[in-house]
Amino acid sequence: MAEMHGHIPLTALVRGLLAGYRAARDVPSLDEVLADLRLQAEVHFRPSLRGVVNATGVVIHTNLGRAPLSAEAIVAMSEVSRAYSNLEFDLDSGRRGSRFTHVERLLCEVTGAEAAIAVNNNASALLLVLSALCRDREVVISRGQLVEIGGGFRIPDVMAQSGARMVEAGTTNRTYLADYENAVGEETAALIRVHSSNFKVIGFTNTVALTEMANLARRRRLLLIDDLGSGCLLDTREFGLAEEPRVQQSLADGDLVLFSGDKLLGGPQAGLIVGRKRLIEKLRKHPLSRALRMDKASIAALNVTLRHYARGEALAKVPVWRMIAARPEDLRRRASRWRRAIGRASQVIAGRSMIGGGSLPEESLPTFLLAIPEAEGVKPAELAARLRNAERPVIGRLADGKLLLDPRTVDVADDSYVAAVVKALLPG
Repeated sequence: MAEMHGHIPLTALVRGLLAGYRAARDVPSLDEVLADLRLQAEVHFRPSLRGVVNATGVVIHTNLGRAPLSAEAIVAMSEVSRAYSNLEFDLDSGRRGSRFTHVERLLCEVTGAEAAIAVNNNASALLLVLSALCRDREVVISRGQLVEIGGGFRIPDVMAQSGARMVEAGTTNRTYLADYENAVGEETAALIRVHSSNFKVIGFTNTVALTEMANLARRRRLLLIDDLGSGCLLDTREFGLAEEPRVQQSLADGDLVLFSGDKLLGGPQAGLIVGRKRLIEKLRKHPLSRALRMDKASIAALNVTLRHYARGEALAKVPVWRMIAARPEDLRRRASRWRRAIGRASQVIAGRSMIGGGSLPEESLPTFLLAIPEAEGVKPAELAARLRNAERPVIGRLADGKLLLDPRTVDVADDSYVAAVVKALLPG
């Protein structure tokens, strides 16, 4: 065992085991000690970052890694990781190249932008744009868009870090074009719209259309920056959802559009900036562009994801869109197969799947769920904990005294595993 796991950590595990035995006044046999040690060693050396089965029904689940990648994107990541690559090498000239070129052409092709650059996440994209183009100058933003994004990071904090000075316009629930006009001064560099991607303000509200902001920006010779967040390229209304602003639409008005790679785009973590060529050139030359750049594996995955859109195959190839497009009748058949395979006290019920991940707040899709109530003394919360500790964890959700498993967010290839592990963990 020491040859496999190393002497130092095993020594610590043995000391911990012995302390536990002494505290419990337990005198186990040698075989029991070795069995306990093997179990603790397996847990201790198990990778902390592991693949899980997402059966929550939340399509873009931030805590579970957001968008899963297409099979082709995973292959591309492997190809550039297992050996050398032409990451910054021009194969035609034999000279140094740029990592930015691997995604720029495709980004421009699928969005219609003049130029593009990719960094490691959307907060980085915003930091780079403000630092390079608005430092020591003012940026006007609606008070209703001073949002907090995941992990407690707030738009005002990102602005402050960039060196830009934030000027608030309007109120939390109502902002008019006149509010933007009144906020513009001699030191103003840009107007910015930040999409409220993870919440809704309803009732007595007013927002200013991007077209109106664009007209004001042109009159006052200001930049117009649109932080879209979700990175949607397809029309969400075709799937019975509310309209999500698309990158192509924003580019018709904005000078720069920023969005994430791992939300509705369905690719790896990335911050994508598309828009005017002269502005992208400034971003590319800024020192932060190197500090915030993407790694080779993520670039490879993003390249393939964008090719799915360029080829018109996103609905078939990109997992996020395949899940969104899944038909309720197909989901009911899959949930019914789970129920038959488990053969215990479970039932198939109607439910809703959430889009999640800072995209389409409060929007949901009809689905069918496998619902498991308390079974022979095993409470739903206990079963959920057992599933989380399976060899490959299965993550469901608890509601109405039941454990709910949604097939929408489970790959069809994992159906047999889900049914088998649930059956194995139920008593009897």
